[in-house]
Amino acid sequence: MLQNYYHKNKLEAGCDEAGRGCYAGAVFAAAVILPKNFNHPLLNDSKQVKEKDRLLLRDYIIKKAKCYSIASVNSIEIDETNILKASIKAMHLAIDGLKIKPNFLLIDGNKFYPYKKIDHECIIKGDEKFASIAAASILAKTSRDEYMKALHSEFPMYGWDNNKGYGTLQHRKAIEQFGLTIYHRKSFNITPNQLKLF
Repeated sequence: MLQNYYHKNKLEAGCDEAGRGCYAGAVFAAAVILPKNFNHPLLNDSKQVKEKDRLLLRDYIIKKAKCYSIASVNSIEIDETNILKASIKAMHLAIDGLKIKPNFLLIDGNKFYPYKKIDHECIIKGDEKFASIAAASILAKTSRDEYMKALHSEFPMYGWDNNKGYGTLQHRKAIEQFGLTIYHRKSFNITPNQLKLF
């Protein structure tokens, strides 16, 4: 059973990211402030929810949330900094976009850079424990999936409509055959010879 809050008397925002381990595409993050009585029987970590249910949840979260925000950091910046810094920056950008300012942040994972003067708590597997983090994971994941499907139309040979940029066998074989695109994360060393770029 997901918990609705960490501090009962604070306005909390849950934050999570999607796409951190992908070979290609931006990393996305979401920040969500839910009402204290929020509930949906399907809500869980986005990785444990079927795609059709994620889409249902996304609509429900958008309708019921006090506010939410989604942001991303592209593959160029991921390569220029690193994926951890880019993921945390995406979370900061998502918090920036909240129309209501929280006074406490619930962060999925174990690494985060303090955001302004707002206290935070990092929670490992937080998207399986707190409703606001699970909701953020749903919004980040569905937004990123739509983005990767859009990129698929530009480079259909990599199968991004299905693998969403993760390193599946299909994706790895396509990289061997066609090389890397402008959307691939070059710093991930995903092919032994990164000569062919387009």
